Amino acid sequence: MNSSFIGKSVESFVNFLFMHFRSWFDAFSAGLGAVIHLFEISIAAIPFYVMLVAIVGLAVWRKGVFFAIFAGLALGSIQYMGLWNQTVSTLSLVVAATFFSLVVGIPLGIWGARNKRVEVVLRSALDFMQTMPAFVYLIPAVILFGLGKVPAVIATIVFAMPPVVRLTTLGIKQVREELVEAGRSFGSTDLQLLWNIQLPNALPSIMAGVNQTIMMALSMVVVASMIGAGGLGEYVISGIQRLDIGIGFEGGLGVVLLAIILDRITESFGVKSKKKKKVKA
Repeated sequence: MNSSFIGKSVESFVNFLFMHFRSWFDAFSAGLGAVIHLFEISIAAIPFYVMLVAIVGLAVWRKGVFFAIFAGLALGSIQYMGLWNQTVSTLSLVVAATFFSLVVGIPLGIWGARNKRVEVVLRSALDFMQTMPAFVYLIPAVILFGLGKVPAVIATIVFAMPPVVRLTTLGIKQVREELVEAGRSFGSTDLQLLWNIQLPNALPSIMAGVNQTIMMALSMVVVASMIGAGGLGEYVISGIQRLDIGIGFEGGLGVVLLAIILDRITESFGVKSKKKKKVKA
């Protein structure tokens, strides 16, 4: 099976980048790798029981006692299955990918909300990023950055960024016009309008985007273990390669438990923000 002109053109473009900008990609890879390593050693330095107490306490604060009990049992189950190190590795990659997705995605979302042409261009790009099969991102990432955690995080950023861009744009555009006009009538600058009126009122939508970005990053990090990302995904793939149902199930269960904890806690920040907004209204 051979690719058509379109596929060959894309392949030639990636090869051109690799041949002419290899030193740039190597330097970028080294810098990003150092940041990822910093996230990993910071999270790995936290003892299991300290992490358990911190997450259970956070769960009590955000979701209540019953979810805190579930979170404690979930983390205890991961530790019992001997998957804590793999979970820390996966969590580190999710945190790194989410951090960079938010650093790039939220400003892009703000720009899109303020400029119609930018929004049109962004929407097309985000449609492409969101609908392209996740495995496809691994191919150019491996060619340009080699194997390991750096290409895994880059592919994850591309896959996970669209929700936070879309929902930041949507949240800012949904801020009531009378609030914006009131700010302008008091002489607020564009930056003051953004910081004091638009971002606070768009916070529930932005937090929903953060939640979705974390979930997509978690799903992609597992896929990215095929190129050496390690973590729980590598455990699952090991089960597939060995046709070992037990290993595959335990790895998958670890991913599910981690996803539920991250989803419920991050989701609660958006819900609480909505309640505060209704009270103020």
